[in-house]
Amino acid sequence: MANLNRQRICVFCGSSSGRRPEYAQAAAALGALVAERGLALVYGGAKVGLMGIVADACLAAGGEVIGVMPRLLVEKEVAHTGLSKLHVVESMHDRKALMAELSDAFIALPGGFGTLDELCEILTWAQLGLHAKPTGLLNVAAYFAGFIALLEHAVAEQLLKPVHHNLLLVDHDAGQLLTRCLEAPPVEAITKW
Repeated sequence: MANLNRQRICVFCGSSSGRRPEYAQAAAALGALVAERGLALVYGGAKVGLMGIVADACLAAGGEVIGVMPRLLVEKEVAHTGLSKLHVVESMHDRKALMAELSDAFIALPGGFGTLDELCEILTWAQLGLHAKPTGLLNVAAYFAGFIALLEHAVAEQLLKPVHHNLLLVDHDAGQLLTRCLEAPPVEAITKW
């Protein structure tokens, strides 16, 4: 059963669609699932790539979609103009902060530097006790296999505590991951030191 306090799911994903059709399929599936479960989607506000696909799928399924985009990118005409709401902010830092504030859980789809930056920052904030929201990684077509291996290596090298590694929920199925994020207990503040 879904946690009624979790109403908005933030999705981090690429502004490119990537090489594999599975990435676009997963983005569309996740967007539709968010709407079908009566949740709102928070994302980076773009009309392009996986970002546009997840937003369009959520909108097509009758969902609410909230975009957050820096003015610089709006001026480059990559903003999605059909959203329920678009917040225009001044910087990438402002974007991440507002996305975190507006959201009750986070899921990362395949993406590049921006996606990894957003994912790692939100995990760091959880590690430091700055929020208690679940974070998931949708490992589409094993896209994140290297990243997952890196985190396991960091644990083995004692640079990442196992309890912090466990802050990241990983699944290859969008529906299962969304359910896990909705049903996860609040992240407990764990002393880093």
